[in-house]
Amino acid sequence: MNTFKQSAIEILRKSGKPLHYNEITRLALESGILETEGATPEATMGAQLIMDIKNKGDGSDFIKTAPGTFNINLNKKVIKETPKIIEAEKEEEQKIVIEGGYIGKGGEHLVCSEMLFRGFNASIMSVDVGVDISAIKENKFFGIQVKTARKNNSEIYNFHIRRKSFERFNQGNIFYILVLRDGLKNNFLILPASEVEKKINEGGIFSVNDKTGYALSIKFRDGKFYLGNKDHEMGYFLDNWNLIK
Repeated sequence: MNTFKQSAIEILRKSGKPLHYNEITRLALESGILETEGATPEATMGAQLIMDIKNKGDGSDFIKTAPGTFNINLNKKVIKETPKIIEAEKEEEQKIVIEGGYIGKGGEHLVCSEMLFRGFNASIMSVDVGVDISAIKENKFFGIQVKTARKNNSEIYNFHIRRKSFERFNQGNIFYILVLRDGLKNNFLILPASEVEKKINEGGIFSVNDKTGYALSIKFRDGKFYLGNKDHEMGYFLDNWNLIK
């Protein structure tokens, strides 16, 4: 998985021009080169780039060209990374991991409680083996994979599915539940594994990271949710818990 700074380097090199950190983040998430479950990826990106310049000065990979706008540092100098710089970078990376952990686990508990209210004997798996929640209803077993994201500044929710995990758990009783968090409001996009496979074949979900994963972008436009573009309107799957049967 690429870090925020690695993703920024790749995006800026492809662009060939300075970009605002919001745009860097959007392009990195939509292209699938950046994976994060953090609540505010744009803010994290901006903070990471600013801290890199502050800690490394002329030895940073980045330069700031305008407020919130960055480019590749073509005159980067070789510097010795001191213990202070290394420790600062570790602290920033740890913050990202912790934030993502809170968001991911919070989404799992939201889904688990919703399923309990709907009569499923549901529980969160103690070990992540590709299924986050196991559920039973009317003697039928269901495996639930939960993905959680907050709406970004472009009103897009970005998700990532690992290819190996999907191929391993691609059966009729497996469901992907995407938690769409907007402030304190939550919506749930409930996708059978067969629907995920269908959207992969149709191009609504595309391969990323050298085909080791899949990127899903849920866009909110004109009061509706779309997968990737307006060819894939997802209203039928929104909060449709009756699909799990």
